[in-house]
Amino acid sequence: MAKMTMIQALNLALRQEMARDDSVIVLGEDVGVDGGVFRATDGLINQFGEERVLDTPLAESGIAGMSIGMALYGLRPVCEIQFSGFSYQTFHQIENHAARFRWRSQGRYHIPMVLRTPYGGGVRALEHHSESREAYWAHTPGLKMVIPSGPRNARALLISAIRDPDPVIFYESKALYRSFREEVPEEEETLPIGSSSVVREGRDLTLISYGAMMRPTLEAASMLKEKDGVDAEVIDLLTVSPLDDELFVQSVTKTGRAVVIHEAPRSFGPGAEIVSRIMEKAFYYLEAPIERVTGYDVIIPMFSRENAYIPDAQRILRAARKLTND
Repeated sequence: MAKMTMIQALNLALRQEMARDDSVIVLGEDVGVDGGVFRATDGLINQFGEERVLDTPLAESGIAGMSIGMALYGLRPVCEIQFSGFSYQTFHQIENHAARFRWRSQGRYHIPMVLRTPYGGGVRALEHHSESREAYWAHTPGLKMVIPSGPRNARALLISAIRDPDPVIFYESKALYRSFREEVPEEEETLPIGSSSVVREGRDLTLISYGAMMRPTLEAASMLKEKDGVDAEVIDLLTVSPLDDELFVQSVTKTGRAVVIHEAPRSFGPGAEIVSRIMEKAFYYLEAPIERVTGYDVIIPMFSRENAYIPDAQRILRAARKLTND
């Protein structure tokens, strides 16, 4: 198998799905001639032409609205919003229309569209370029919210998202785009939306995370084993909505301790929902209070202060030791 970055894996998923299904359309700002601001769509316009790879005006609401119209008439649009901070301009179209059409039409119409957008910090970007606002979308009924953590699951999840009959918000961490490579099979591979994964088995503590935070979470798990003899189990959510609580509840039932890690702000973030589900379904198995390691309740800082905001392995390690030393 070839080793690929996440950008290469996403490009492979788009290329293969467009070749397989003529109804798959890619659209967004600079996705055609320039191949996207991060080159996720590089080369697609040469292979599939400008009728299936559309460079749009700088109008995010228009991009989302066109995608909804295309989906209603039988296409499968994959629209790119250059940065997640620009996706707020799409919220009217996504919340009022894309998320509601199946309910509004009593199942007669579906919206098989994907909104891809880079999220999160770690690349010293400007304002409105580094947010982690997955809670907005995960909180919206009718939407699915997917956040891959590496090249292989990004490719598999994007294929599943394109084939899904309902709208999918697909967050891609900028910090992961080219930071490491994984083996990605050339043959078709999918992952079910709404299922999480155990990426490291353990018996003493459960670490629950997703997206860009999986790397420091796995680093912290290795440090716990090496320095403290603590065997941490690591859960990668992969999908924030619908949330696969069965797997992490089962894990916490086994370990009795849990730390939830995400880059989004702490208050009302995905971690709060995860903690609530654990309390509802595994309360009597807990040996210690659940810890959260998250971003802070401020706008993510720029440049020199960015790293102080983003959770790292040391912050996760401190939270884990607080539980295991009790």
